[in-house]
Amino acid sequence: MKTAIVTGATGNLGQAVVKKFIEEGYYVVGTVIPNDPVQLDFPAHQYEAVTVDLLDEGAASAFVSSVIEKHAAIDAAVLTVGGFAMGSIAETASADILKQYKLNFETVYHVARPVFVQMMKQKSGRLFMIGSKPGLSAANSKGMTAYGLAKSLVIRLAEIMNVEAKGTNVVASLVVPGTIDTPQNRKSMPDADVSKWVKPEDIANVIYYHSSDEGAILRETVIKVYGNG
Repeated sequence: MKTAIVTGATGNLGQAVVKKFIEEGYYVVGTVIPNDPVQLDFPAHQYEAVTVDLLDEGAASAFVSSVIEKHAAIDAAVLTVGGFAMGSIAETASADILKQYKLNFETVYHVARPVFVQMMKQKSGRLFMIGSKPGLSAANSKGMTAYGLAKSLVIRLAEIMNVEAKGTNVVASLVVPGTIDTPQNRKSMPDADVSKWVKPEDIANVIYYHSSDEGAILRETVIKVYGNG
């Protein structure tokens, strides 16, 4: 049985990814926050929830090591944890940038680094990080300075990993969704045309395809999942 790590397993996207990989026969280890009110109901022989503070590099590294010790290999990792904040340059202090850096880069890097090292030892594996349109271009970052800067580091991380992984079957991809159809987004944007939004399940399907045997020939650093938006 193949093994996948999903960070932020109880989030809207995390739940969809966990469900998809379990349906495809994976054993999934999902990270959750302390006292998480959301509990995922999946069979114990296919899913394990682990409480990890991803802002703690030592704790995140120990978590990855425990997965390797138990399962020997990590075939896929989908890192969905992050945060969001609005703010123009005039409204954004360096402390705001640091907060977004921690939420959107450190939580990724603390897991991605030991996972990548393991995948390089295996010479195979698919690593997925969640990007954003503001992270791709300055034009899309207007009014989201700290968030856009933090997310831009994640795409550079994926690029660097793919340079190091050249010649292996290890691929790091940045999944960039459009507006995701979630209860929270529907509540905050009640007048929006949700038909243009992308569903978490569709993003999960795309991620799984890129980690499947059929998608093994693809080495895309950036995977845009915009829906009709």
